[in-house]
Amino acid sequence: MKNSFLSRFVPKEPKFNNLLRQMAEVSAEAAVLMIDCVKNVDYETTVDLAKKIKAYEKKGDHTLVRIFEELNTTFITPFDREDIHDLANRLDDVTDHLNSCAKKIVLYRPKQMPESASKLAQFIDRASDVVLQAISELSSIKKNAKTINKLCNELNDIERAADDVYEEFLSNLFANEKDSTEIIKLKEIMQELEKATDKAEDVGKIIKTIIVKYA
Repeated sequence: MKNSFLSRFVPKEPKFNNLLRQMAEVSAEAAVLMIDCVKNVDYETTVDLAKKIKAYEKKGDHTLVRIFEELNTTFITPFDREDIHDLANRLDDVTDHLNSCAKKIVLYRPKQMPESASKLAQFIDRASDVVLQAISELSSIKKNAKTINKLCNELNDIERAADDVYEEFLSNLFANEKDSTEIIKLKEIMQELEKATDKAEDVGKIIKTIIVKYA
């Protein structure tokens, strides 16, 4: 016969895994929209895309709050509370930077977005897909440790490639752009994209820490 008292403290892994996956899905959906948002489309379309990205950002915030509430009320968690807390925060950061980028594009109205913006958006889209795959595999971490670790290594590769694109963008910007206002606009917009790739890599680092502890 099951001990009804002890059963109350069995780790509810699906709860946290599902919530973390929801956050990863939010950033993945926002990343798809960002690819179009950085293109030289008409202003009204850009505004509409920014609103959709903002809606995903709000959805991510709501899920983040739920995760924190669950951490405060769940006696036993599938992973260390600190790791779940940090993982949720970094996932939220990815979406936050995408939202901030879209907002700045709408507010600043740059004359023309550089081609490197599309390259970074593509990197973020790929990184978000990889994050979603890695998060989805956490429910069977012992079985899928090698696969998850490979995905985390890919996040590192994406971040390094994105850094190269961003640095080349900065070099060309300061060498060729004569309008100081445009320099400020584009630098701030592109910085948000670069930060999004950094946070995606941070997700991979946290997941690697979890693998070391539990795989």
